[in-house]
Amino acid sequence: MIAPTLGALFGAAFGSFLNVVIYRLPRGESLVFPASHCPSCGHTLGPLDNVPLVSWVMLRGRCRYCGAAIAARYPLVETLTACLFALSFLEFGPTLTAFGACALGALLIVIAFIDLDHLLVLDGTTISGALIGLALAIATHRLVPALEGALAGAVIFGAIYLLTRGAGMGLGDVKLAAMLGLFLGFPLMLWTAAAAFIIGALLAIPVLVARRRGRRDALPFGPFLVIAAILATFVPALFAGPYDAYHALFGN
Repeated sequence: MIAPTLGALFGAAFGSFLNVVIYRLPRGESLVFPASHCPSCGHTLGPLDNVPLVSWVMLRGRCRYCGAAIAARYPLVETLTACLFALSFLEFGPTLTAFGACALGALLIVIAFIDLDHLLVLDGTTISGALIGLALAIATHRLVPALEGALAGAVIFGAIYLLTRGAGMGLGDVKLAAMLGLFLGFPLMLWTAAAAFIIGALLAIPVLVARRRGRRDALPFGPFLVIAAILATFVPALFAGPYDAYHALFGN
């Protein structure tokens, strides 16, 4: 349990950085300068203000200097990152695959929250992910299924993008699907795509019923792909099981 525990601790700390990325990247701001500061009063935050999870609790969700509310999203991102990192090492051990799962999890958290806020899947995130996924595929000797997965993702979502003329989803979603294909490979990317549509339908209905968005309002599709990809990474049998059962019953 040492590796998962260390993964959780590092994940929480890395999640603090992801919060910076989520806030600054879509605004075109530097991820390094200036140092972390309160967005309300601009005061530079000290080390005790930046302890993952602990600082938010100790400060009761308020800035130490001006009393402005600190969104609960900050500890949420840190918690999600810690959980995904711990799960990666628990599932795959201290291996290259585990580090790849951590990298993918971090990217997906950033992509999901930026898409929720801005309805954008930024090229910087998908290109970075594609390079990591490609390097991981080469290192683990699974380049062919990775490229097949990327092609499957690009074709499926690219076709939807063209048929709907961009009304059904954005081009960023197409790039995201291709990137995920490099990590998940073929045929797992097929089941991930199908799961994303099912998850999207299940989650969109309550939102529409609650009238938080109208039927003509855009719903970001990226988070649905993110949820499906996380499930495919850690519980691939959830997707492959029904297919294997079908193949065993009718394949011969």
